[in-house]
Formats: sequence, structure tokens, C-alpha cells
Amino acid sequence: MRTLTRDEARRIAVRAQLLDAARPADIVEVAEQIGAIKIDPTATIAPAEQTIPWSRIGGSYEPGQLTKAVEHDRQLFEFDGQFHAISRLAPMLARIRHRQLRPATRDYLEANAPFRSDVLVRLRADGPLLAAQIPDTSIVQGKREAGWYGSNEVPRMLELLMRIGEVAIVGRVGRQRVWDLAERVYPADLPQYSEIEAELILQEHRLQAYGIVRHRSPWSRVTEVGELVSVEGSEAKWRADPQALATLDEDPGGRAAILNPYDRMLFDRPRLAELFDFDYVLEQFKPQAQRRFGYFAHPILVGDRFIGQLDAALDKKKENLVVAAVHETIPFDDDEREMVDAEIGDLAAWLGVGLLGVA
Repeated sequence: MRTLTRDEARRIAVRAQLLDAARPADIVEVAEQIGAIKIDPTATIAPAEQTIPWSRIGGSYEPGQLTKAVEHDRQLFEFDGQFHAISRLAPMLARIRHRQLRPATRDYLEANAPFRSDVLVRLRADGPLLAAQIPDTSIVQGKREAGWYGSNEVPRMLELLMRIGEVAIVGRVGRQRVWDLAERVYPADLPQYSEIEAELILQEHRLQAYGIVRHRSPWSRVTEVGELVSVEGSEAKWRADPQALATLDEDPGGRAAILNPYDRMLFDRPRLAELFDFDYVLEQFKPQAQRRFGYFAHPILVGDRFIGQLDAALDKKKENLVVAAVHETIPFDDDEREMVDAEIGDLAAWLGVGLLGVA
């Protein structure tokens, strides 16, 4: 079994997430490689679906590229709170076809069979539509989950129908999703996969996105693909992407990157701690008095180390990016400080605003 140094393991992880010096060209390339682009409305600086591509592409990325890729070119699609590359759709739909619904979900759909039919008929006749344009003819209501659903059952039904492959999101009007029948949104000539084939393909995609993961980690759900390796100083078994191993010596070098808290690079917290010695906690849901780094602090990566967190936000008029603090979790040297300051300046320039608070 090949043994990787911790530096090599970190480098694989950084390169897999397109956070090295070789920047990708466009948002489709980003989505193809990193697995998914999270959608989240929290926008102290900018929404996750915009800062995640910016962290990879840089200043040449324009938000309209995302809309174009989703709504016009159909190279990306939205599913369950994330944007995915269209190449991921076929195995995802195969998995959907074989998914066993939870009893509560099955009971809800059965009790609301006429409502489900009404939604599909309305979309077929008049779609694409916003949820607000579809009448609520529900018979029973689902469980009220704090902060997620109001009294209108249409959004809940649409999301369930999306997860079983009957409807799809065709675009957005502002933050509101536009819905249509899946058969009119998804390509008709997709490959067909068995449940086992689909699962292996999806595992390969996950491993490609992470580069290296702990074997059988519930965070990455990779169990059967890739090459088993060990990592210096770790007692765990790891799985590495064979392509990443083969190109390990083709190193373009590192750079500074400011990451949205919902960035895929940060998702596997145990891996962050073990490979990067970075114990990241999103303080958004902590009382203010318990916050160390800020409400929505963005981690700062330089090379293959997380060395700080940026506490910044747009002002109320959205004219300036106001930096409250740059927390040095590892003391910066002069070169690192210059790289971080330059990246913060690039962020403000990309937003088209002034910059306040950096020395």
C-alpha cells in the first residue's frame, strides 16, 4: 500500500478542489470537478453559489455565467440545494429510481395523491411556474419543520416530486425557484444505469471531487473505488483518486484562497482536522458572545494550509467591503500577509465595491 506524506495528501485535496495556482476557465469546469456548488442565501459578502466559483476562477468570473450555464446552455442543473454538472444527472436519476422512500414521506404522498396530480397537471398545462403560481389543494399537511416550510404545502410537494424525479427546477427569478416537469427539463437521451452501476459512478465522482478521503467515511461515502493508501501519521485507511496520484508531481504550486463557509472543501470536518489541523466551526448559529471569528467568517487557505479566517461583510449600502478582522490562526509571514491582502483586494474588486478596514 502506498504511503503518502501529509503534505502530499493535503496537496491532493487542494488540487482536487481547484484551489491551487492553476485556475479553471469557467463555472462548468468548476462544477464538473468539485462535485457540486452549494446554494445558500446567506450573503454577508455574496451568496455561496457565487463566491464558490469566484474562489476558483477569480476576477474573470461573472455571476451571469451561472445563470447562462443553468437556464440557457443546460450544462448545469439545480437539485436539492446544489448546482451539479449535467454529466452527473444520469447516475443521480438512476439512484432516485431505486431509492426507498421513508414511511412518513410515502404516507404523505399517498394521502395527498390528488394534490400531487393537481401539481403535475398544472405544470403540464402552464409550466414553467413559481411555487406561488400553483394552488395548494393539499389534503393533509406535512410535519412543520422550523424555518423550512410555512402553511403552503406546494413548496414541500414540489421538493418531494423533485427528489423522486417527476419535476425539476428550470431556473430562478431572484431567489425563487421556477419549476417544470422533469421530462421537459432533463435531456431525453441519458444513459441508463443499474443501481450498482450508478452507485459506483457516483462514488468515483465523489472521490474525484475530494482527491483523498478516509475509507468508508460517512462524510464522503466512498467505499469501493480508488486506490487504498495510507497517510503518514494516520492510523486510518484512505482512498485516493488514481488520477490525482498519477499527477502528484505535476504541481502548479499554491495560492491564497478565501472560502465561503459552505464550500465543499470544508464539508468533511474530520478530514480537515486530520490532514490540515484545522478545526473549523461555523459560528453563524452561535450567540454573539460565543463567537471567536465572526458571524460568517470565511476560512483563508494559503498553499496547503488554513492559516486564518476573514470576518468581513458588505455595508448596508453595498458600497464597501468592510473588513472587521483578519484572524491569524497561524501567524502570517510577510509573503502570506501580502498574498492574503491581495486576495481580499481582488474580492472587493470582483464585487465592484470599495475596501475598508485592511491596513
